[in-house]
Amino acid sequence: MGKTLALIFLGLLCPGLVLAEQGRLLATGGASSIEGAAGGGITPWAVLSGYGEQGEWGASAFATRVETGDYRLDVAGMAASYGNRVELSYARQRFDLGTLARDLSLPDNSLSQDILGLKVRLFGDLIYDQLPQVSLGIQHKRQKDFLVPSLIGAQRDEDTEGYIAASRLLLGGAFGYNLLLNGNLRYSRANELGLLGFGGDRRDEHSVLKEGSVAVLFNPRWALGVEYREKPDNLSFAGENDWSDVFIGYFPNKHLAVVLAYARLGEIAGLDHQDGAYLSIQGSF
Repeated sequence: MGKTLALIFLGLLCPGLVLAEQGRLLATGGASSIEGAAGGGITPWAVLSGYGEQGEWGASAFATRVETGDYRLDVAGMAASYGNRVELSYARQRFDLGTLARDLSLPDNSLSQDILGLKVRLFGDLIYDQLPQVSLGIQHKRQKDFLVPSLIGAQRDEDTEGYIAASRLLLGGAFGYNLLLNGNLRYSRANELGLLGFGGDRRDEHSVLKEGSVAVLFNPRWALGVEYREKPDNLSFAGENDWSDVFIGYFPNKHLAVVLAYARLGEIAGLDHQDGAYLSIQGSF
């Protein structure tokens, strides 16, 4: 499936593609979230991938690793956008169960899922409009190793969720430095993003979940910020905590972005204090 999707993206980015070199400001394409959409690390933003303006294509590819000591999450994916209006994204997540797999002698030592995303800018602009940029996103997630999630109470191995995101870059908004504000509402019943399936024995309904990001751009190439993501709590097997992080982003040019973060993920699958390092590298075209 991954090869097929890659071919689709390559087909979209065929000869005749207009690359965006002089369009949007540096860093306004964001980085890649762990679910593939453009934005921060643990939350998407209303921005679209790449730097394409009207009539132009933008694209990105990324790789991310999160290490907590007990677990490891590896993500790779890509996104393409057109006209700063619509974005298609794909991400493959692989979650190494590490300590939990050894302690409980689980039949699988890792879990994985595919995420297909669509994001559409509805109205507004990140900088120049009176209204913030507002985008609507849809993500279809398919869990690939459902045995362990089914044993702990998950109800299904795939689901579709939606979110609405609003972003605004305030020029000089933080003591003369540019300030980015982002807020999301997500409609989801995914357990740990969907890696532990969808719905549970405690609750099998979608929840409205809050997400947010704040970042200060100290210059065009460096950003420092925080993120927050509310999580559902569907499984009796283990609690699920909200996520947060503190990140620093480096954007040396429009073709490269590097994000390093300290993430606080709380309890995951019964193991508490899952805090650790987050590193993501993105190439944009």
